[in-house]
Amino acid sequence: MTIKNGFWRRFCRNKGAVIGLAVLVIATLVALIGPWLAPNDPWDMVERPFLSPMGGPGMLLGTDTLGRDILSGVIHGTRVSLLIGLVSTVVSLLIGVSLGAMSGYFGGWIDAALMRFTELFQAIPSFALAIVLVAVFEPSLGSIIAAISLVSWPPVARLVRGEFLTLRQRDFVAAALLAGQSTPRIILTQILPNAISPIIVMGSLMIASAILLESSLSFLGLGDPNAMSWGYMVGSARTVLLQAWWMAVFPGLAIVLTVLAFNLVGEGLNDGLNARADGRTK
Repeated sequence: MTIKNGFWRRFCRNKGAVIGLAVLVIATLVALIGPWLAPNDPWDMVERPFLSPMGGPGMLLGTDTLGRDILSGVIHGTRVSLLIGLVSTVVSLLIGVSLGAMSGYFGGWIDAALMRFTELFQAIPSFALAIVLVAVFEPSLGSIIAAISLVSWPPVARLVRGEFLTLRQRDFVAAALLAGQSTPRIILTQILPNAISPIIVMGSLMIASAILLESSLSFLGLGDPNAMSWGYMVGSARTVLLQAWWMAVFPGLAIVLTVLAFNLVGEGLNDGLNARADGRTK
C-alpha cells in the first residue's frame, strides 16, 4: 500500500501527467461508447458538402467533401487510433522484451547475434519500412498493426538488454541460481519485475508513436479503407485546406491532444516509478 501511495503521490506532482491522464480517460470513454452516441455513421452522406461547423442541424464540426459528418468521423477514429496504438505496442513489447531479455541474460554469441539482428532493423528508416510492409500486403488494420510492430521493437530490445546486463550481476540472481531455479523462472520472476519500470514508461511513449505512424500511413492513403481514422480524415482534406479548414483541424487536434497526453503520462510514470523523484522534489 505504501508503494502504491508513493507512486500516486509522485505521479500527481506532475500536473501535466494528471491532465494527460484525464485526456486519455476521456478518449478511452469516447472509444468505448462514442460510436453508439455518434449522431451519424461516419461514411454516410448526411448533409451538403463543405458545411462549416455549426452550419446545419446537428453538424457541430461541419461536413467534408462528400457531406459526411466530421464529428462522427472523429469519434469513430478514436477507437481505430487507440486500438492500433495499443495492440501494436503490446506486440512490439512482446518481441523486444523477449529478444532483449535473452540477449542480456545469456550474453556471448547469443547477445552478439541478437544485437546484429536488431541493428539490421534499425539500419532501415522505420517509416520507410512501414510503408513498404503495408504496401506489399493489402492495407488493413492487421497489416498496419503488424508493420508498426515490426518497426517499433528494436529500441525496446536494446533497453531491456541493458537492464538485464546490469541486473543479472545482482546478488538475488546468484541466490536464485544457487536455489536451483530454472532460467525461465529467473528471467520472469527475478529479473524482469525489477526491469519493468522503464519498460512501462517506454510503452506509454510507444503508443503515441504508433498513433502518429498510423496517422502518417493513412494520410498517404495506406490506411484501412474500411476504417475511419484521424489520419485518413486529415489526408482527405489536404487538397481543400483553404476551402474547408475544419476537415483537417479537428482530426488533427485529436491526434495532437492524444499523442501529447501519452507523452505527458509517460513523464508522469517515469516520476511515479522512480523513487528518487521524492528526493529531487523535497
